[in-house]
Amino acid sequence: MIDPSVVPSRGVHSKSFAKGNIMIVPIILSGGAGSRLWPLSRELYPKQLLPMTGGSRTLLQETALRAAANPQAGAPIVVCNEHHRFMVAAQLQEVNIQPQAIILEPVGRNTAPAAAIGALEAMGNGEDPVIMVLPADHLVNGSIAFTAAVRCGYHLAQRGHMVTFGIRPHKPETGYGYIHQGEHLFEGAEDDRGQEGAEGSAHRVAAFVEKPPREQAVTYVESGRYLWNSGIFLFKASTYLQELERFSPATVRCCTDAHGLALRDLDFLRLDSRFSHCPADSIDYAIMEKTDRAVVVQLDASWNDVGSWSALHEVAQKDDHQNVLIGDVITEDVKNCYLHSSSRMIAALGLQDHVVVETKDAVLVAHMDRVQDVKTLVTRLRKDNRGEALNHTRVYRPWGSYESVDAGERFQVKRIVVNPGSVLSLQRHHHRAEHWIVVRGTARITRGEEDILLTEDQSTYVPLGTVHRLENPGRIPLELIEVQTGSYLGEDDIVRLEDKYGRE
Repeated sequence: MIDPSVVPSRGVHSKSFAKGNIMIVPIILSGGAGSRLWPLSRELYPKQLLPMTGGSRTLLQETALRAAANPQAGAPIVVCNEHHRFMVAAQLQEVNIQPQAIILEPVGRNTAPAAAIGALEAMGNGEDPVIMVLPADHLVNGSIAFTAAVRCGYHLAQRGHMVTFGIRPHKPETGYGYIHQGEHLFEGAEDDRGQEGAEGSAHRVAAFVEKPPREQAVTYVESGRYLWNSGIFLFKASTYLQELERFSPATVRCCTDAHGLALRDLDFLRLDSRFSHCPADSIDYAIMEKTDRAVVVQLDASWNDVGSWSALHEVAQKDDHQNVLIGDVITEDVKNCYLHSSSRMIAALGLQDHVVVETKDAVLVAHMDRVQDVKTLVTRLRKDNRGEALNHTRVYRPWGSYESVDAGERFQVKRIVVNPGSVLSLQRHHHRAEHWIVVRGTARITRGEEDILLTEDQSTYVPLGTVHRLENPGRIPLELIEVQTGSYLGEDDIVRLEDKYGRE
């Protein structure tokens, strides 16, 4: 059994909790790829890192702020893909969230191992807090209802229950799992005890049901005894690890080893490669469907897992013809469509029940009934080694971004943006030379033994094989045009000699 008193303190990322004042530690799971929202969501820039609903905040930021709004919540622990680490850190900083830890998975192994790693980190000082497991890519509108449900679940979790949150269905949705409510419990806070179906009411879980066919979903909704499975959980860290050890001891063993051998990498905690040996199971499959401690608390808020373009169409603001129009879009006789332009005009005529999503390098056109199959297209792109499955034309780096402008035989043109105070690695290339033209800001350049300062409308040339570095010493973004020439122009032709971000 897992005993919080014997979990070793890491002493690097852990946060102290006062004795007798155990807080809720949010565990934000941010490792998904969101392939059904291609071409906006891509493997190296997935949906949780994007402002998918037209606002300025990303789904990750909204999730972190929603967790922080709970008075009992402490600093979050974020578990993410190592390729996303700098974007995750930057986005949390933008909304003034200081995480307890950002933990890097060497490979995605689904939610059960990720939550186990979060639980181990939360217990790092010998404490045993209640942990709240949150997917980073869900929408929840209704902060008061969310806080009330968490308050109810907190008291149940302290008593050893494993709490999940269910959403009252408003239609027979076939894309969600369902939770069958069993007997009514009255173990929440005194002010959370309500009538059947009231906000914050809790029931034992009679059964978890996979995504049903429509006829079955209709009966679930009509019965009033079923809730949508939100994928949000609340339990004591030790309770979760004990139940996981009971039903999947291999997962606990792998996670304990990977966490115990984890290394600090700048502001991140990099798990040992033993994590890759964990069974790839969800929390539902690994524990919740088997345990006798499962309890569901009703969450009376607008919830959406943003799992498809039709889901986004449902929650976004619509015009009089039930169209969602984002970007430069003009329509004539168009009804019930989702049209999203990123870089050029979309002109639609006579469409109904369609999705059209445009980016600089790809356009998706699909009937609303087929949007769940977009991931099949992404699978084909990956099989064909197409870069459109991985990245946008604009690629984000810890120092800023670069964007491909043009390319041809033996040349490539990029637009580079370096954030104020940021610096690229000291590097050289075996196969290409580079011309840099500053169009905005100030550039400090190392070129061999030279140190050069360039301003707007000035340029320099970096010969093949020359050691070089680019830095922005100014207070505004540095923008420059880079022209690469050579026999090979791939991003893997970079030999890093020094790098402040710890990249190889």
